[in-house]
Amino acid sequence: MPPSLPQRSPRATSLARLASGWAAGGFGFVVVMLGGWWFTVAVGVIVHLGLLEFFRMAQFKGIRPATKTTLVAVQLLLFSTQAASQAGSGWLAGDVAAAVLPASGAVICGWLLLQPVTGTIADIAASVFGLFYLGFLPSHWIKLRALADGGLELTLLACFLIVATDIGSYVIGRRLGRRPLSPISPGKTVEGALGGVACAMAVGVIGGTWIGWPWGWLVGALLGAVVALFALVGDLTESMMKRDAGLKDSGDAIPGHGGILDRIDSYLFVPAVVYSLVTLVLPLLQR
Repeated sequence: MPPSLPQRSPRATSLARLASGWAAGGFGFVVVMLGGWWFTVAVGVIVHLGLLEFFRMAQFKGIRPATKTTLVAVQLLLFSTQAASQAGSGWLAGDVAAAVLPASGAVICGWLLLQPVTGTIADIAASVFGLFYLGFLPSHWIKLRALADGGLELTLLACFLIVATDIGSYVIGRRLGRRPLSPISPGKTVEGALGGVACAMAVGVIGGTWIGWPWGWLVGALLGAVVALFALVGDLTESMMKRDAGLKDSGDAIPGHGGILDRIDSYLFVPAVVYSLVTLVLPLLQR
């Protein structure tokens, strides 16, 4: 009989997960603090790798997305968002994403039309969703960080709220979890989800008071609850795609965590929600 492969012990797996988690967190903190093009390039690299994993899952289902065209379109969307945020005034200072997104969608459809085998609805849907999921949504991290009034603080707060959600969900779910939350992700429980919301609300209270919002503790708590819910939606959405593709992880890029998408799924829907709240709702409270 051939020799069996050595099995990694749970302790070694836990240590690898912990080490890679701290490394990822430290890297994220540094690039957020740097901001500007450093932050944009980091986001661009991360979403590029995540998009490759997403298309890999789509290909497991027999879908043929416009991979290269979408990869280029996503980077154009991210870099034009950063350029617009630094323009100050002039034609480039508008909402470039609003122009790039539909144009990119049209180019993707055009590319699929030119292939030897005509694209299907699934091919178009996977390509355009990839543009939205890992292009348009992450571009709001760049918009949020580039805000002249508290961009750094808001970006850090959003990240801390997601981390608080993950920690609260894990700790409470592990100790008190009894009722399954969704068949999509059997390991998640209702108690864990509520623990994540409560932990994020507590951090939100601190953050809202620290930033100095009107009714800071209340606004911060509500923001924490919203972030926790959308982080959960992001997590479950990626789990749903993995389940449909028959994969345990989206990849193996991060030791102990799986792929890039496995690590950033909670971070995809959140920035658009936070950006909208702080630019549309908070001004109403300050009148």
